[in-house]
Amino acid sequence: MSNLKISDRFAKSFLTETLIQNELEKAEKARQTLLQKTGPGKEFLGWVDLPGKISGEDLQKIRVAAETVQSHSQYLVVVGIGGSYLGARAVIEALTPEFSAPETQKKSVKIIYAGHHLDADYHSRLLAFLENKEFSVNVISKSGTTTEPAIAFRLLLSLLERKYGRENVKKRVFATTDKEKGALKQLADEYGFPTFVIPDDVGGRYSVFTPVGLLPIAAAGFSINKLIDGAKQMEAELKSKSASDGNIATIYAAIRNALYTKGKKTEILVSYTPALGFLSEWWKQLFGESEGKTGKGIFPASVQFTTDLHSMGQYIQDGERLLMETVIKVEAPKQDVYLTEKTDDRDGLNYLAGKKLSEVNQSAMLGTLIAHRDGGVPCLEITLPTLNEEIVGELLYFFEFACGVSGYMLGVNPFDQPGVEDYKNNMFALLGKKGFEKRKEEILSHIR
Repeated sequence: MSNLKISDRFAKSFLTETLIQNELEKAEKARQTLLQKTGPGKEFLGWVDLPGKISGEDLQKIRVAAETVQSHSQYLVVVGIGGSYLGARAVIEALTPEFSAPETQKKSVKIIYAGHHLDADYHSRLLAFLENKEFSVNVISKSGTTTEPAIAFRLLLSLLERKYGRENVKKRVFATTDKEKGALKQLADEYGFPTFVIPDDVGGRYSVFTPVGLLPIAAAGFSINKLIDGAKQMEAELKSKSASDGNIATIYAAIRNALYTKGKKTEILVSYTPALGFLSEWWKQLFGESEGKTGKGIFPASVQFTTDLHSMGQYIQDGERLLMETVIKVEAPKQDVYLTEKTDDRDGLNYLAGKKLSEVNQSAMLGTLIAHRDGGVPCLEITLPTLNEEIVGELLYFFEFACGVSGYMLGVNPFDQPGVEDYKNNMFALLGKKGFEKRKEEILSHIR
């Protein structure tokens, strides 16, 4: 049985029972389409069965590579963009204590990231930082020609060759790429880099349970076996339960789509736990790239409460009523703090004496849910008992499955991303890439 719970107690007053039932029926049809692999993008549905199909041998190969990195490196630079790094980063940051140093973590390296943007300052500082550090690189790209990671890897490979010599580079670079074609695969074969395969039937934003996500997570010192166990448990539940049986993915997809029909065009993912910041970033790519097509789709945004209650809270409470919220609630912190009484009570907090800080946070959450509901913002709640590998694995697979269901309900292909090519082609033209001369002339004529 899943550790996740979902509640619509702060959303159902915005909807009629008839509308909810209609959307649940649509969600169940979409679930069947997903499971039977008969909908648009069916060639990219390998992720649906992935947790249950990963073998112990596959996981062992990843663990061995992670242990190799741990044996000689302080840092692992993960080079990738979008789904090539967001899933791993979401898991790692959700599970890593905020103030831990690499040397205090048994069998782990510090994970740092490159190739997810084109900022010159960041990459120049990264190269300078690594100059006197022991490091390895995990470069992740299906093609090897995506601009941002390709540039970053070129820079890092030059540094590695200078520091360690070409012959030793193959001990410090791991390539996660296509099984047989592409520029990165060719380069890996030329240098002799160990390689891991991005499956042909798994798109980037659904790839966290492939080596794309698992190698960095293992190198960071976390149990990929437990992560997969959690995903496997969620996979079994979502495949076996229908909407009428309480399938939480269909409930989530149905309620958010019902609210969309009522004009709630933006969904805000809310957490009261800072460790979930990059899970929100992963979620935004998952839903934004899957659903934002043909003039349709709920816009995915995120906030971190209570911090953002002091910045975005005013708009959420009183701004245009186009918002819905999905709140991730973590019931039990790993550690807690008790508040004590002070003699002078100058800050007026003695009324909290004897309470745990987690109680204060939970009260802030409940008070905010009530205020936002009363202010016209429907709120869904997803409750997790705590944060560990199994539960994070469950949560990630839940969102993937719900996204596939929701996309089919919307009537789009949730597994392609045609719109992302437009900016790339303009950039190639402006930089003078061969074959884009005509487009460059067109662009310049528009901006003169």
